[in-house]
Amino acid sequence: MPESFDDTYTESQVIMTAVQIIAPFTLTYGLFMTFHGGDAPGGGFQGGTIVGVTILMLAFAFGIEPTRQWLRNSFLVGLVTGGVVVFGAVGLGMIALGGNFLEFERLYDVFHVKPKWGLEAIEIGGIALIVSGVIITLFFAMAAGFTPERYAGRGGPTPPDETPESADVEVSDDD
Repeated sequence: MPESFDDTYTESQVIMTAVQIIAPFTLTYGLFMTFHGGDAPGGGFQGGTIVGVTILMLAFAFGIEPTRQWLRNSFLVGLVTGGVVVFGAVGLGMIALGGNFLEFERLYDVFHVKPKWGLEAIEIGGIALIVSGVIITLFFAMAAGFTPERYAGRGGPTPPDETPESADVEVSDDD
């Protein structure tokens, strides 16, 4: 009997075609939610989530490992770190201007710029980057446990050293 594995990727032309059609629209909508969120419903969290989930759709359609190789860990770490740096820089910049952390009114007092632009910087440059990077990173971290080299526990081969023997199995009537 040939050895079989729980394969996490099965090529499907229907799924691949659907994702190729849908992904540009979801990515565009995620970016729209991110950039338009300060003036309307949406924002960095919602937009970052949609962008991150678009990458997950690509991983489901074209394979987790090729997507993981396309988005290297250094890129994902840079994405999240960049978001934290933007968030911190804007907040500390307000302190440097004589206000409190994230007190955007200082932008108007010093530069005669609408305080809205401080919030936009946080939403777009901070929160959206952090959320999308964390969603993608968590997905890859969870998917790392589902490789053919590792036993999945159900449906895959039984490890050679853990082959159950029918004589050792006890049946209990205490249900």
